[in-house]
Amino acid sequence: MVPAIAQGPSHGATARAGALSDLINPLMGTDSTYELSYGNTYPAVAVPFGMNFWTPVTGKPGSGWGYMYHDNKINGIKQTHQPSPWMNDYAAFSLMAETGALKIKEDERASWYSHKAEESHPYSYKVYLADYDVTAEVAPTNRAAQFRFTFPKADDAHILLDGLPGGSMVTVDPQRRRITGYVRNNHGGVPGNFRNYFVAQFDHDFAVSRTWDDNWQLTSDRTREGGHVGAVVSFATRAGEQVGVKVASSFISAEQAERNLSTEVGSDSFDATRAKAKQAWDRELSRIQVTDPNLENRRTFYSALYRMLQFPRMFYEIDARGQPVHYSPYDGNVHPGFMYTDNGFWDTWRAVFPWFALMYPERDSEIMQGLANTYKEGGWLPEWASPGYRDVMIGSNSTNIIADAYLNGVRGFDVEALYQAMVKNATTSQGRPVDKRGNVVGAVGREGAEHYNQLGYVPYDVGINENAARTLEYATADFSLSRLAAALGKTEDARLYATRAQNYRKLFDAQTGWMRGRNRDGSWETPYNPYKWGDAFTEGNALHYSWSVMQDVQGLIDLMGGDRKFVDRLDSVFTTPPIFDDSYYGQVIHEIREMQIVNMGQYAHGNQPIQHMIYLYDWAGAPWKAQYHARDIMRRLYAPTPDGYPGDEDNGQTSAWYVFSALGFYPVTPTVGQYAVGSPLFRNVRLTMPGGKVLTIEAQNNGPDNVYIQSATLNGRPYDKPWLSREALQAGGTLRFNMGPTPNKAWGARKADAPFSMSAAK
Repeated sequence: MVPAIAQGPSHGATARAGALSDLINPLMGTDSTYELSYGNTYPAVAVPFGMNFWTPVTGKPGSGWGYMYHDNKINGIKQTHQPSPWMNDYAAFSLMAETGALKIKEDERASWYSHKAEESHPYSYKVYLADYDVTAEVAPTNRAAQFRFTFPKADDAHILLDGLPGGSMVTVDPQRRRITGYVRNNHGGVPGNFRNYFVAQFDHDFAVSRTWDDNWQLTSDRTREGGHVGAVVSFATRAGEQVGVKVASSFISAEQAERNLSTEVGSDSFDATRAKAKQAWDRELSRIQVTDPNLENRRTFYSALYRMLQFPRMFYEIDARGQPVHYSPYDGNVHPGFMYTDNGFWDTWRAVFPWFALMYPERDSEIMQGLANTYKEGGWLPEWASPGYRDVMIGSNSTNIIADAYLNGVRGFDVEALYQAMVKNATTSQGRPVDKRGNVVGAVGREGAEHYNQLGYVPYDVGINENAARTLEYATADFSLSRLAAALGKTEDARLYATRAQNYRKLFDAQTGWMRGRNRDGSWETPYNPYKWGDAFTEGNALHYSWSVMQDVQGLIDLMGGDRKFVDRLDSVFTTPPIFDDSYYGQVIHEIREMQIVNMGQYAHGNQPIQHMIYLYDWAGAPWKAQYHARDIMRRLYAPTPDGYPGDEDNGQTSAWYVFSALGFYPVTPTVGQYAVGSPLFRNVRLTMPGGKVLTIEAQNNGPDNVYIQSATLNGRPYDKPWLSREALQAGGTLRFNMGPTPNKAWGARKADAPFSMSAAK
């Protein structure tokens, strides 16, 4: 068993002091492996949406698994931009402190440490490096950080800067107490001129300075350049002497790195930087004030919110005139304006971006401006950016986040350019970008677009993997595109894409009752096993993907035989044993194992395609079942602990499910500004909406057993619809639920009160 909160002793004390940032456990989700994910997170020391994060490293640098809770040694604290271990890192370099005989190789220099002597916060990290009797600390800004190393009495105290494998350069300037240089490490998605320039400013003179080359050979050379180089500076220290290092970086130039250091750190002390970072977190977190006697649930909530406010990260910088500029990972040039990156829209379109549209429209506008810049600089919208185009996952989900933003009131971006980009995605698969090996980046645009547009689906037998999943996701994107077209007065386009949004029907097999791959000639995929993962689907099976009709739940209900049969089929996902066919992958992938072990049947909450499923009860006259499952999933699958997630956290999406669900509602259908009601977790929540209006959510008689809504009022008037509108939430006021231990099966059950569906809207 792991402890409830894996933090140093100060964590509990500071949490009691009332700062919301001190309720967060950045170690939540870090007890993960390749075979089984409980989050696949790392303790990100950052400010919200910051360009650079910092994290301790326990694993092999470059492996993707940087910090794993069960490891015993730390080999450095690195600048990281890693959105996921599966995407790996880029522009990383690390610092490490030692005493005694110098060790520069990662496995040799690694020091034993204990979680009992580790303090992890969003705004700072502190750890005792036992082998060297050194305490290391780091505190962040957007594009810089401060380190503080507390040494024992030593004639040979060292601080290393490791450029890590992938191309680097270091220069030591003893007179100015500096190490400067750049790193080029990446795992794709960058032009040939990609560099991250850094400057590290020390507050102590160097007694000795050295650099090492690709063969780990140390010399007194001031400059090194190669595949993997680094530098080490040494001191004689008194007991308790602290050595400070101010570090900043830039994707634009060495001069810009200097500017970032000057403007973001300047003459600030370590404690001042730490305090500013903490203030930045508390300012954002305080927009949602949760009052509830269950401290563990509050910790889980704010830990999840912390993850939601990290990605997509800023990829722009502020120039000498105070204007945003960015190095483009799409064309290799420097351009004016915003750029955000490190995001997979397959995950985050579902709840993270609806959260931004609801609570952070200004930030959402900047992200949309960045997407417009991406299209203008690269010719296509990204689906996975890290930092540029990456060939990962499927779909056309950039369409969903753009249309959802605009139709929910986000403005200030070039919507016409983005509309053009969306139509390009939907029209052709030709001319997509190629990677360094000359291969088409298949995740950009729509793989199989021509087949889809001709037949209404991507065929199973034309060599395009995950074809049924692609069809379902393209249909949802077409719905979003049709809605945006209508809002922009493009009536003919609106009709065309609304028709294509119904293409999900072409994959519904009435005989099996599930979605199924279909061949080019119209025949079904044979043989067919609904429990087969992958193949026609993406990281799931037919029982997971058959619910991916967010735009027309009523249409899906009709296909499945009406409300009663639809509810029975939803129920069956939980009651069917977790049998599986892994032959497509040739191994049990971690997503399969995560479904198998939680004793929830075929329900695979650890991956995104099914996370909205429980809310579909609201469309079929059984919202009380959504209430039950929402609370059951929150209780069983989330905790503020190292094993606190049910699968990959994925750039805030699995966290966003919890944040929305804990508030009592969840976005299912993109663009319509409606949220299906579940079961509020807390007794009282106070949300400060954009523009300053306050929404209070009260849940009277709430508790672990009282999970069912008995009645509700909105601003004092009876409310019995199983959904809420964005306009009502952003207008503020009081939403009050009366909770109880047994279902009120009549509340929210009227068919006329169901949330939006294309079929019902006709």
